[in-house]
Amino acid sequence: MESRRGPLKSAVPSNVVSPVRRCSRTACGRPAVATLTYVYADSTAVLGPLATYAEPHCYDLCAEHSERLTAPRGWEVVRLLDGSAPARPSGDDLEALANAVREAARPQERAAGAGGGARAADPMEVARRGHLRVLRSPDN
Repeated sequence: MESRRGPLKSAVPSNVVSPVRRCSRTACGRPAVATLTYVYADSTAVLGPLATYAEPHCYDLCAEHSERLTAPRGWEVVRLLDGSAPARPSGDDLEALANAVREAARPQERAAGAGGGARAADPMEVARRGHLRVLRSPDN
């Protein structure tokens, strides 16, 4: 038997459903940029980059709500860095890079010492690798 109304239609038209995930906060329609999860055993709220998939026990938050997030008294909020944001190098990173360049130049130092040093070198230059030069520290 056929219905008088015609074929059954979906309650939500397909052109209304957006592929963009929205903020979970009530009455906020902004796009989500972060995902909030809770670790109840540790009394911790973890706010990280937007999860790949929407999970039932996670909350997607827009930029404004993720910045204003607070936790209940006695709870800790852990904010994980977004991997897509460019990280600024720290002093430790720059020092590690300098040490790596020095280490890479050491085998060439021995080869230059054994060869007699055919070309006249800058007194501050310790070694050379391609277009890179390792310079002696002014303190030494």
